[in-house]
Amino acid sequence: IPSFCGKGYYGLKVHEAALKRGVKVSGATVHIVDKGTDTGPILMQKAVEVLEGDTPEVLQKRIMEQAEWVILPAVIDKIANNEKF
Repeated sequence: IPSFCGKGYYGLKVHEAALKRGVKVSGATVHIVDKGTDTGPILMQKAVEVLEGDTPEVLQKRIMEQAEWVILPAVIDKIANNEKF
């Protein structure tokens, strides 16, 4: 979010779109879920470098390991401790 989100962007489709566009940075976002698709307030984001030769699967794995698995627990911890974002 905001580049590769919304209806139809999920799973590998996000990473395929990022690679097709030739971006140098992708990443992960944790946001509040609301009535729209990927329209809720963003709580935390983390960028991950896109490397030459990446496939959607390789990029997805790197984003999970370097971003998703880092920021999701951090957001949960902040919520559990009533901390502000």
